[in-house]
Parts: sequence; C-alpha cells; structure tokens
Amino acid sequence: MSRSVLKRAVGVVRGAASSMPRRTPSLPESANPPARLSLISRHLAPEYPINTPYTIERLPDTIDTSRLPKTQTRKLSYSATMSSQPPHPTLLIPGPIEFDDAVLQSMSHFSESHVGPTFVATFGETLTMLRKLFQTTDSSAQPFVISGSGTLGWDIVAANLVEAGEHVLVLGTGYFSDGFADCLRVYGADVTELKAPVGSRPQLPEIEKALSEKKYKMITVTHVDTSTGVLSELEKLSELVHRVSPDTLFIVDGVCSVACEEIAFDAWKLDGVVTASQKAIGCPAGLSISMFSGRAIKALENRKTPVAAYFASMNKWLPIMKNYENKKPSYFATPSPQLIHSLHTALTQILAQPLSERFAAHKAASDKIKKAVADLGLKQLASNPDDQAHGMTAIYLPETVKQAEILPQLAKRGVVFAGGIHKEVATRYIRFGHMGVSILDPRRGDVDRAVKALEEGLSECGYQKA
Repeated sequence: MSRSVLKRAVGVVRGAASSMPRRTPSLPESANPPARLSLISRHLAPEYPINTPYTIERLPDTIDTSRLPKTQTRKLSYSATMSSQPPHPTLLIPGPIEFDDAVLQSMSHFSESHVGPTFVATFGETLTMLRKLFQTTDSSAQPFVISGSGTLGWDIVAANLVEAGEHVLVLGTGYFSDGFADCLRVYGADVTELKAPVGSRPQLPEIEKALSEKKYKMITVTHVDTSTGVLSELEKLSELVHRVSPDTLFIVDGVCSVACEEIAFDAWKLDGVVTASQKAIGCPAGLSISMFSGRAIKALENRKTPVAAYFASMNKWLPIMKNYENKKPSYFATPSPQLIHSLHTALTQILAQPLSERFAAHKAASDKIKKAVADLGLKQLASNPDDQAHGMTAIYLPETVKQAEILPQLAKRGVVFAGGIHKEVATRYIRFGHMGVSILDPRRGDVDRAVKALEEGLSECGYQKA
C-alpha cells in the first residue's frame, strides 16, 4: 500500500471516529438496583456536570486550544506544582488518591517476564519492604501481594481462616464493615455483628461482653471505615481480645488506614491486616495487599475442610510469596509487573523517612482540615475526636445544601470530593480524602485549595455560617 493511500485510510478512520456521537449511559427510571450497589454508586458522583460550560486556565503547550469545543468550557484551577501530569481536577476522595510522578512513571516499565530474575528481585524487595511498613520482624508472618482490589482481602480471610459454621464477631462502623460481614457469610461463617450508631464505634466493655458470651474463631475490625471516617483503636482492642478470648484471631481491614495510621503488627499482636494499593500507599488500584501472622497461617494448616476458593486460596499463594521474597521464580497466577514496580517505588518513598514522621504529617493535615470544617460551622459524622480518622473526613452538609449541588460546585473549582454511602445518612454528607502526596507535598497546595473550594461552593449554594 502506498504512503498516500495509507494516509487517506487513516484519515477516513479518524474522521469516522470523531463524528460518532458520544453517549452517556443511563438507567431507566424504573431501575431499582440492590441497596449496596445503589449506595456505592455515590462514589461516582460526576466530576463535571453534563452540558455545563467550562474553561481551562492552564494547558500543556502541546494542546491546540483552537480545537477545544467553544460550547463546553469551564474554569478550573490547578496547582502550579502539578508536576509533569496533565492538568486535571485534584482528586481528594478517600481513594484512589493523587499519585506521585515517580510512582506513575514506574508503571511505564517495559514488559518483562514475571518469572525473570529482574522482576523476581523487585517483587522480593517489595514483599520485604511491606514487612517494614506493617512493622513486623516475625519470620513466621507472611506478606501477600495479589492482583485484585481491597475487597479480595475479605475473600482471602473468609475463605481461608474460617470454616463453615464457625463464629465470627464483626465490629460494625459503617458500609465497609457491613460488606466484610456479608463476605464472611458467603463462605458459611456464623456472623455476629456488633454495630455502633452512625459516626461511632463499638466500645470495649460491650466487645468484652460479646467475647465472654461465645467462643469466636475470629474478630474483625475496620480500622478506618471509608464510609464514615470512623477510626477504631487497635492496641487496646487487641489487649482485650488476647485477655478475654486468646484463641480468637484478630483481623483488621486496613484498606483506608495502612500508611496513614499507625499499625504495629508485632507489638499489637495482630493476626491479619488486609489493604489495597490505591489509598495511602499511593499506587494505582489493582493490588490486594495483606499481612498474616504465623498463628493465622497455623489456623489455615489446621482446617478440617478444604479451602472453598481457588484464586483466593492462601494454600496456592503462600509458597509463591515465600519464593518471591527469597528471590526465586515461582508461578500460580500472573502478577502485574507494572503495578509491582509502582508499589516498589511507593514503598521506597514511604520508608525513606521514619514511619512516625509520616503518621504525624497525616495527623497534622487532618487537624488543620477538621478545624477548617468546624470554622465553617459544619459537623463530622465522627463527632468524638478520638474516633476521627487522619486520612479522610466525613462532613455533614448543612440542611439547606444538597449533595447533588455541592459536588458540582467543588468540581467547577478543580476539586473532587466523594458523596456519602452510609445507608442511613447517604445523601446528607460528603467525604474529603487527605492522604499521601496531597498532604506530604505542601507545595501542591491541595488542602488549602480544597478548603477554599468548599467554602466558596457552600456559599454558592446559599449557605452562610450562622
């Protein structure tokens, strides 16, 4: 084919693509999705209202502004230190979070064999660094990194560490602790939920009472429930569990807490922590990350029935993880080399400073944000300061302001918050995520810009502090 003919063919394809109408998917009014799906859809609050004009203040030199549609312009403001990333609204939801340039660049690593020596070495170092992040030196404990979301961690726990009919106590603090309970039931566990009112957590005396009344194979706690911003205290809870019910496994959902809240795996005698890559660890979504104690692995070995899972089977993954950490190639299912490279970079950055400094930085940013929220006359779902997470804030809206009004106002100012998803108060609040690079690199100005956008957006919606 001649060069001129090829150029004409490419032109036809491009022209056809550009002329195709863009369609916005919609559901019929009669659609009635299940409650959990309906609530989780609030994660997807529109960043840009359809058909709303916008203009872009700053664009890369490579963009031909003459080709921007004149009828769709909106004013967005961006940080002058948004590095090499294309201009975009600042993502301040409770995960995924904004990513550091070096982490994103790690994703562009050339393709390589997942059992080749270079990748095996990188994966092995990544697993070793996770031990430092979780603060464990126990050789019987084992980190796992498996392709999947944080929810895969629930399946791993439920499929491997509990057998059908065994009792599990789930401490309920919101939407995600409810989800953990649902997952455990799928695998046959006999689940008791000890739920707290919205914005609080079960208290130690009632937990002690529950543990005294029945023998539980496991207790689970959501360290930070992403739906409410409620922080659960782990150290005293662990002391209680080991005193009252020493044979009970202590499992932590740390999806919204690992790398922004302290977790001392050995010192607090934890048996399992499950998390994910896209929150405070600061990587793109796609990795389920967990740490299990030697005691948890012993419980797996002592099962009376086979594990009712394949991909989520710890028996399948345990030798793989051990081999990778010892720099030996191994295979069960294909990992994502690019995501592992990004995790390796993120962990290298995290461990370049004492973890105590990282936790203190998140607390300082959280205190600043929570004071700004109070200064605006707003309240948090977590009313007790001891129950407030340091990587996110769940904010009740004024009665006169609707969630569907304030989120677009924030988006117009280049800031993206998340809607509420707790079923009892879902439409009455919004969620502000503040973890990772957005608070660790103050030159970005993400927090100050978000607080200003919130103040201006509320004013635009007609709210004035009393």
